[in-house]
Amino acid sequence: MSKPGQRVLAELRKMIASGELAAGERIVEIPTAERLQVSRMPVRMALRVLEQEGLLVKAGGRGYTVREVTEDDIAGAVEVRGVLEGLAARQAAERGISEETRAILRTCLDEGDRIFEKGHVLPEDLEAYHSLNMRFHQAIIEASGNRAIAEALARNDHLPFASVSSLAVDRDNLPREYQRFNFAHMQHHAAYDALINGQGARAEAIMREHANATLRYAEYFHPPREGVAVLKKSVAGEKDRA
Repeated sequence: MSKPGQRVLAELRKMIASGELAAGERIVEIPTAERLQVSRMPVRMALRVLEQEGLLVKAGGRGYTVREVTEDDIAGAVEVRGVLEGLAARQAAERGISEETRAILRTCLDEGDRIFEKGHVLPEDLEAYHSLNMRFHQAIIEASGNRAIAEALARNDHLPFASVSSLAVDRDNLPREYQRFNFAHMQHHAAYDALINGQGARAEAIMREHANATLRYAEYFHPPREGVAVLKKSVAGEKDRA
């Protein structure tokens, strides 16, 4: 997707997450392009992607409507992700972690340590964490050697806000976000320790609990919060699943 398309996609995601585009609201290509002051093509591509992600549904005739996202929708999809990523971690630990995978995981941990060691975060820090988080999860999935896990996760990622590559952040409360993401980073450290020591059951339990932290996303959408943004990018260029 072009850079204009990526910008439109990111903007529309934020508008849906914050409630600026409400559930059931109709989205049509031309008015949306005018609203965002772009041409029709990037809007057309962005709307198709959002449909694939489960955020939009085809409307009768032309255009789309915003899909209603319930707490149960998010909770169910995240629980499935936790089971699958837990299985990946267990199988990776039991197979043994290669030096290449160990180096990737270690690099992610080091980057996270630098982000959180100053005791606070800025929005750009959370974007950096978003990138390393995807790489960390992707490395574990690949280390499992189980292609079926990656394929099942790819299908699950089409549910709203289910993917690990989608992070909801509250820019109006960065001190709380520091606590939340620093805790998630500590879980990464614990998962790494279990993985390199071949502790499959422990690695599985940690990754399942790690996914459960995502369940707090539901708080951000009911009711919508103005400071909320969704950080999400395709890992094409990094990998398409994290």
